[in-house]
Amino acid sequence: MENELTIKRFTDIRRELGFTQTEFAELLGVKNTTADIERGRTKLSGKVVTELLRQFKINPLWLFGETDQKHLDTSRTSVIPKVVTVDSEEQDNMVLVNAKAAAGYPQNISDTTWYRQLPAFDLPIPEFRNATYRGFQVEGDSMLPSLRPNDWVLARAVEHIDHVSANKMYVVVLQDSVMVKKIERKPNSNNITLVSLNETYPPYEIKPFQIQEIWEVSSKLTFNMDASSDNGLLRQLQQSMEELKKKMEAKV
Repeated sequence: MENELTIKRFTDIRRELGFTQTEFAELLGVKNTTADIERGRTKLSGKVVTELLRQFKINPLWLFGETDQKHLDTSRTSVIPKVVTVDSEEQDNMVLVNAKAAAGYPQNISDTTWYRQLPAFDLPIPEFRNATYRGFQVEGDSMLPSLRPNDWVLARAVEHIDHVSANKMYVVVLQDSVMVKKIERKPNSNNITLVSLNETYPPYEIKPFQIQEIWEVSSKLTFNMDASSDNGLLRQLQQSMEELKKKMEAKV
């Protein structure tokens, strides 16, 4: 029989992740349910401990009360690009991921050969130097009015999840999807909230381990601009020009 602390910690993990006993059992390869483990009738097998580490980065020593470090950091918060392509001069290329390619991006994120099908180029602008950038095509209207369907965002690679800001937009690559959202982190919570600018889409929470990559949106390419019929877009453009002017004046 496991000690009470191990049982409590195992149960707390399941509840924090939001799984039922049946769902958790299926994820961990346990027959039927985790109820017997949580009641102390069945010992934690090596397979279960391994799956907790592999899927959720749970530190086995913490589970058995040997340390206060709950997670092993390995790749839990590693959101850096899995593959970076370079040109003939060994400079980072800006790879473009259109909406169709985005459907397979999470599954092929570490496959270097898959990236060869994607267009890539070098943008000779100072702001795009000394960092890795990637272009993603926007799907849907969840980020209106800032981003329209089929717009492109050019985004800079984020090295660590702690570097995100609530005031910026990000391309978030999950295990099964690619999306553009704002990211909020609540105090005293490990959960991450993904927020749409379009208020018809409610925010929702995810776990850090669900994230594969994060890219900070720095600029966009938009098409079908009609300033005469879209005063809001014209105001955005004027505001951007004023901000650029202030930055240039500040450098002088």
